[in-house]
Amino acid sequence: MNGTTPSPAGNTASDIRADHWVLRLAPRALRPYCRLARFDRPIGVWLLLFPGWWSIALGDAVTPAAAPSWLLYLYFGIGALLMRAAGCTVNDILDRDFDGRVARTADRPLPSGEVSLLQAGLFLLALLLTSFVILLQMNGLTILLGAASLLLVFPYPLMKRITYWPQAWLGLTFSWGALIGWTAVTGGFGWPPVLLYLGGIAWTLGYDTIYAHQDKEDDALIGVKSTALRFGSATKPWLIGFYAVALALFGLAGAATGLLWPFWVGLAAVALHFLWQVADLKMDTPTDCLAKFKSNRIAGWLLLAGILAGSPWLHAWVLGAP
Repeated sequence: MNGTTPSPAGNTASDIRADHWVLRLAPRALRPYCRLARFDRPIGVWLLLFPGWWSIALGDAVTPAAAPSWLLYLYFGIGALLMRAAGCTVNDILDRDFDGRVARTADRPLPSGEVSLLQAGLFLLALLLTSFVILLQMNGLTILLGAASLLLVFPYPLMKRITYWPQAWLGLTFSWGALIGWTAVTGGFGWPPVLLYLGGIAWTLGYDTIYAHQDKEDDALIGVKSTALRFGSATKPWLIGFYAVALALFGLAGAATGLLWPFWVGLAAVALHFLWQVADLKMDTPTDCLAKFKSNRIAGWLLLAGILAGSPWLHAWVLGAP
């Protein structure tokens, strides 16, 4: 560290949760790295994790003779935590100059000077090596696909500089678990994970457009692009379209996997949640945009519950149904 210590509480627009239990419990020397990794804001971990968990559940649905892949859920949980931290670190390394000019991000460890560029790079290397060790516990196809995800992770921070659709690239990146969850369970490939992956991209386009509305004024001033700026006041019809496509593709993935009727109940609950998000969204109120963005964790849990409840193995194993 270079001796400069930020005061997140002093910047009322800061996105750092200075009172979060992770930061309170972490040793003082590690707190800047916890902030760099966004451990105080775990919503990104959930949004990265759910496509992988959904895909594991779908894979289990087509391998009813095998025990549910509970260990994979744990591996993917740890992996999502580490890879989201790695993605945030890459983002902050590349965006450190931009972040220093935006009120919400000016107190982050790199633009504030609390963590040096070298320290951030070493931290990133440690995250990637640990993630790779976890990935090595899986089959060859999953290892290959998992390593390929880095081709999406590293360019993502640059997308907002060249296109109004960086949310689409984020969708490609954050939904990747939909592909590797299936291969980790089945050892092969198929249409259900592809449909789930495409649905995840549409879902990400929706929730990250909402998120981008927080920064649209600062982004316009410094020349950073987003779908929030591209759509402007016409955002809600686009959100309806993104979420409708996501629901259709999720439904096709469930149908292709042969899920039973409880899945459709879960999908209907997701649809109602999406409708509430769009109808109640206040695009010019940053706190409401953040709340609606975070509420997508509920959507993730609802869809996972639907997949699990509609899985034939669950009916045979727990309910004793054919």
